[in-house]
Amino acid sequence: PTSTPLYSSAASDVYKRQLMIRILAMVCALALGVSAFAAAKRPNVLFILTDDQRSDAIGLGGSKYLQTPNMDRLGKEGVHFKNTFCTTSLCSPSRASILSGVYAHTHGVMDNFTEYPANFRSFPMVLQAAGYETGYIGKWHMGENNDEPRPGFDWFVTHKGQGKYFDTEFNLNGRKREVIKGYYTTVVTDMAEEFVQRPRGDKPWLLMLGHKAPHSFYFPEPKYEKAFEKVRIPYPETAFMLDDKPAWMKDRLYTWHGIYGPLFEWRKKFPDDSPEAVKDFAAMTRAYWGTLLSVDDSVGRLYDLLRRRGELDNTIIVFMGDNGILNGEHGMVDKRTMHEASIRIPLVVRYPGLTAPSQPKVVEQQVLTIDMAPSLLQLCGAPALKDVQGKSWVKLVQKGDAAWRTSWFYHYNYEKQFPYTPNVRGVRTDQWKYMHYPHGDGRPDRHLAELYNIEFDPEERHNLIGNPKYAAVVKNLQGELARLMKATGLAPANDKMPLDEGIKKELPDAKIR
Repeated sequence: PTSTPLYSSAASDVYKRQLMIRILAMVCALALGVSAFAAAKRPNVLFILTDDQRSDAIGLGGSKYLQTPNMDRLGKEGVHFKNTFCTTSLCSPSRASILSGVYAHTHGVMDNFTEYPANFRSFPMVLQAAGYETGYIGKWHMGENNDEPRPGFDWFVTHKGQGKYFDTEFNLNGRKREVIKGYYTTVVTDMAEEFVQRPRGDKPWLLMLGHKAPHSFYFPEPKYEKAFEKVRIPYPETAFMLDDKPAWMKDRLYTWHGIYGPLFEWRKKFPDDSPEAVKDFAAMTRAYWGTLLSVDDSVGRLYDLLRRRGELDNTIIVFMGDNGILNGEHGMVDKRTMHEASIRIPLVVRYPGLTAPSQPKVVEQQVLTIDMAPSLLQLCGAPALKDVQGKSWVKLVQKGDAAWRTSWFYHYNYEKQFPYTPNVRGVRTDQWKYMHYPHGDGRPDRHLAELYNIEFDPEERHNLIGNPKYAAVVKNLQGELARLMKATGLAPANDKMPLDEGIKKELPDAKIR
């Protein structure tokens, strides 16, 4: 039998046309939705990086005298990561870990004289490949004498070495070198504003702004030179609590990195352990704080610019330090060691896509420099870097993360150019910190190790390593240190480090200070 068509041929054609129109409309709507979704997931990124800023050198971090309302505003409208740490407290290794999401032994930048490997992955490279316009302005500090543009950036402005607080010579994207008159912080902020305002249509952008401040030698902007002149600043109490500490810490007291040394040229006659010499230490600290007042002004300028342009809420603003710095704690200045003041860094992030400005959050868990790359790529909806050793904190902020780390390891290698700190290997948990000092020849350590219950002794006043009561704690921490290192490819057989030649009295070469 023949079948009877449900519709006539003409009716069938009309139905097909209507169906096609509906399908096309759905496809267009879906495409528009995907496009809008993609745009919403492609925020701009402003990454502000300071040099040697302590975690307490920001109002949110507990600063008593240094007021930083613009830095604080980012945290009060976003996220304050209260316990953020660097995995190597040294500028170049830490900056490389921020870019790559991996430890220093993996990216290979173990000191301040090594270039970031040209073909090694970084989150700016990923964003550039994903269609972002990328820029870096300011202190790069990986490759002491190289100021040429680096991979991953469409616009790159930096200088050789440390730069100067006044009248630095910049290499402007490889086109020319020019001494730009003015105070460093103001100059790089001017250049940052110019980059942000460039016409680029709907293309998202990444700008990393590398400040020199508050790195030594400390020279505040003239208007802030006397901002703290009435503040009395003594040596920290822990400077005089060294009896249970390793002997190398006492040896360091009179060196370039000790409180009785030259204090980054703030003490003209040294060494000086007289009580009245504390005035030099106070002057140095006031100058350190003064440089950060200008950085806070810079943060405010950029925040206001983004607001005026209507880009504020579609921009991830990160404010972060590369490493901390000892300011008299345990009798030391500078960084490199694993003590709290050396490894703690400020980190605040403002982005409504992470948390609403009306619902700011404080994250108590331990966050590391190696977490920045995976976190920012996730927020930008960009492809993830492979084999990262850090972890995105996006889930931690938004929902909580029961699997978040409760321990991590730290390493630093002895430097002949700055022979004031031994090799360091250590582990930090939420409650405990253990650190030891390998000699570099595979033999038993020659320096006393350190153990602190940082939950109850956050200033590390009492070294418990010699107390037999904590022998089991030490053993567990040693096992955890070995486990964590192994997870990143480090074992005794391949954990290369220089020979510890001891704490020396001579000053470092003036060209690299």
